[in-house]
Amino acid sequence: MKSLLRSPPVPGAGRRSRVLFTLMQCVPFLIALAVLVIELTPAHFIYTGPFLTAVPALAAVTMGPKGTTAAAALALAISVTTATYNGAWGTLQVYTNFLALSLVSVAGFITSSAVQTRRQRELDQVRRIAVAAQEVVLRPVPARLGPVLAGSLSLAAGTGAQVGGDLYEAVQTRYGVRMIVGDVRGKGLVAVRAVAVALGAFREAVHYEDELVEVMNHCAAALRREGAVPGAYDQDVLLEGFVTALIAQVPDEPVVQLVNRGHPPPLLLHQGTATTLMSPSPLPPLGLEDLATDLSAKPESYPFVPGDRLLLYTDGVIEARNRDGEFFALPEAMEGIDASTTPPEFLEQLHQVLIRHNEGDLADDVAMILADRLDGELGGQGVASSMPEPPSGGADTEPQFKGCRPRGL
Repeated sequence: MKSLLRSPPVPGAGRRSRVLFTLMQCVPFLIALAVLVIELTPAHFIYTGPFLTAVPALAAVTMGPKGTTAAAALALAISVTTATYNGAWGTLQVYTNFLALSLVSVAGFITSSAVQTRRQRELDQVRRIAVAAQEVVLRPVPARLGPVLAGSLSLAAGTGAQVGGDLYEAVQTRYGVRMIVGDVRGKGLVAVRAVAVALGAFREAVHYEDELVEVMNHCAAALRREGAVPGAYDQDVLLEGFVTALIAQVPDEPVVQLVNRGHPPPLLLHQGTATTLMSPSPLPPLGLEDLATDLSAKPESYPFVPGDRLLLYTDGVIEARNRDGEFFALPEAMEGIDASTTPPEFLEQLHQVLIRHNEGDLADDVAMILADRLDGELGGQGVASSMPEPPSGGADTEPQFKGCRPRGL
């Protein structure tokens, strides 16, 4: 199946650009080195003043205010050294070189500072627009949904200003509380459109589909239809794309049901111990159905008793690295947070642990949903009885739990 996602970049293109930019940053210092060599050898009769004056000017183009200051300081040090070595103090040429170097350095610093400020202002504006576009699609999870207390957290990556492809939602239905967390491959407006399509299908299907697998199938079909719109996407955008997704259902019974399509498995915190709810029969992400021979698997069921906590998250959490290249230990981080915290407080503390791990440098977007299971008295009225009946011809009102295989913790 083709999906509306960004194709991978041309191999080596980004690396070549970085190498070229690094070489450009080295040019001012190579010129300064060449001037120093000329002035300290018998070739010092060559007039090097204009070359040395160009050092801070070239640095201002690629290195910003700090780099310009460093280049100017280096050029000044070389001027002093060569004037002393060649006994040129007191000549008009030396003082003319110092004056020209000072003027160019000040001008370069002012110019590079103005350019950096303007770029930062433009980047901040683009980020605000990106966040606004994402908030139109993603909405906060309600604090109370039937038998659970819930909270959500979304963090944008620190690199670049493009909108990410993380998605999440939690909806109370007559079948129970249904939640989704997913990740669209790629970034930018194409990823946002895919997120909007998947969430739109989920929000509609959760109210009328008995089977959790069919809710997932609705999301896949919606992405397939969107990708088939003639002329809506370039051919390279449609190739090799996928969406990982995890749908969870929390009914009145003390269980949680899961359908996972290539997404990181959720974590269940039970009596202070975090357990990974790993699927025994992994399924491919949405968009890669051709890789599977059977997609008719039933939801998997796990105990989810009062006092338990369920965390759904995207791969940006577990793939966060520290400066030593170590991945973030999410289960240990969950176990280290006070059990008396509310879902928003829990997620905020988890956020702080994550920031300390990678020193605030997120390489990928992060999205998380936390659900706390309430006991029967706190949960109040059952979910099924509190929801409206479906329209004529709709699905049955009783939730279905056929085919769910209990797994012990």
